[in-house]
Amino acid sequence: MSSKDEKEGHPPSYENVSTDHGEHEVVRDENFLTRNGLNLESFKMRDYGKGVVQLDRSMKPRHLHMIAIGGSIGAGFFVGSGSALSTGGPGFLLIDFLIIGVMIFNVVYALGELAVMYPISGGFYTYASRFIDPAWGFAIGWNYVAQWAVVVPLELTVCSISISYWNAEISAAVWISIFWGFIIFVNVFGTLGYAEEEFWSSLIKLSATVIFIIIGFVLVLGGGPSDGLYSEYWGARLFWEPGAFANGFKGFCSVFVTAAFAFSGTELVGLAAAEAHNPSKSLPSAIKQVFWRITLFYILGLLFVGLLVSHDDPHLLNASSDDVAASPFVLVGQYAGLYGFNHFMNVVILISVISISVSGVYGGSRTLTALGQEGYAPKIFTYIDKSGRPLFSVAAILAFGGLAYIDLASSGGEVFSWLQAISGLAALFTWGSICLAHIRFRKAWAYHGHTLDEIPFQAIFGVYGSYLGIFLIVLVLAAQFYIAISPIGVHIGDAESFFKSYLAAPIVIVFFLCGFLWNGKSFLKIRDVDVDTGRREHDWDEINAYRRHLATLPAWKRILNKMF
Repeated sequence: MSSKDEKEGHPPSYENVSTDHGEHEVVRDENFLTRNGLNLESFKMRDYGKGVVQLDRSMKPRHLHMIAIGGSIGAGFFVGSGSALSTGGPGFLLIDFLIIGVMIFNVVYALGELAVMYPISGGFYTYASRFIDPAWGFAIGWNYVAQWAVVVPLELTVCSISISYWNAEISAAVWISIFWGFIIFVNVFGTLGYAEEEFWSSLIKLSATVIFIIIGFVLVLGGGPSDGLYSEYWGARLFWEPGAFANGFKGFCSVFVTAAFAFSGTELVGLAAAEAHNPSKSLPSAIKQVFWRITLFYILGLLFVGLLVSHDDPHLLNASSDDVAASPFVLVGQYAGLYGFNHFMNVVILISVISISVSGVYGGSRTLTALGQEGYAPKIFTYIDKSGRPLFSVAAILAFGGLAYIDLASSGGEVFSWLQAISGLAALFTWGSICLAHIRFRKAWAYHGHTLDEIPFQAIFGVYGSYLGIFLIVLVLAAQFYIAISPIGVHIGDAESFFKSYLAAPIVIVFFLCGFLWNGKSFLKIRDVDVDTGRREHDWDEINAYRRHLATLPAWKRILNKMF
């Protein structure tokens, strides 16, 4: 760091001084067409077999920032919030999303600390295997692959439903095929294709949410068109009649699963860090953007949803998580008489759903490749071509898109409800593993004689934040277990309703048993945890100079620096 940078307080670049820790450095192909996957030469093998191998390090800081702040905003937020509003009312909707937001805040910071230290392909799966238990890592890895493999066809179906909002006469198969082809096209460009698609789609999603918040504020004050519902002061009347809370304690418990689904994919920023040019520089600032997403885009957006749409609205009754017409964001435009706004929001929903599908292919394929490199998946999935694409892993996840056609059959809805059950709570186990891996990493780090000063980027609340994250995850799992046994309107549910609500848990247990039988290794003891292999070296002169600068700042500036 130059003296000018130190004086002005620029954050350190954390340039990686050395990567010689068992990780193979990769040099991108000089040919433009080859490194971008645009010729036949790019499909030829570059790496194959076991061992940690870098993928294509073409992701830039702007990509990581957008993936962190808007990457996972999708149908769970724009559409699923409608069914959640109907089930729990605006009060429980806000409370549950805020609780999940606090959880995610700590999860992402824990992930950021680990990813700066060990930015390797497979991310959190490898952390679970390395710091907790190889069998648990096996379970989390395959659970994550299954989660995204199922999400791809689910989101393709929502794409066709979004189009049917305008034209219901054309077969859904046509739109499924078109959007499936588009997702394949994006993945031809590998990491850069995913990164650019996420950058622009996130920009659109975030802009639309800000526009909605501004319009919502005007409508609440009564500034809507004269022929609409909000032409006079609206205020918080819906919080009083029909009320802020619905269905009592069961309503509170039931909204959690929607909130968890809406935040799913937030952890992808840690996975993407392995394919950034310099993750140690770009990841910390990207992690800090999560605060803005939680407070501004989720909480404020849902506050105005609850103020403007009644939880007993007939459009929300029996609404499913893929019913675009039941999206409260669309309904606000209709009720306000803002002609065209409902169509605008439907376009945004369509873009969001496509974005989540692309993210699903990215997250599932990278984790599948990491499983193969550890020997936990068939060796063919370790194939990486000359453009840095894990070719067969990408093809495998893309192939699941064909399941979207099942929705055309008469029993398609029933099949899809079971597919949704697989992905519903899957993310919670991933988030819990990240927090537990962080706690055990810190314990192993201290056991092997290291200090906190040797960690370049630290979680803002340390291990206490991870403990809080685990506590909240257990709370959500317990709440969902209660709802699975005793759904709203029923004293005791049947076996089918239970497994549709809680199928992810037995799936993780089965994966864990398979992992234990696969390698026979038990829970790792702290003394056996390896904290050195694969650890990145950093420019400590630069980091320490920046820390000295921070120490001279007033307390409030230091707090702002940690948060933003």
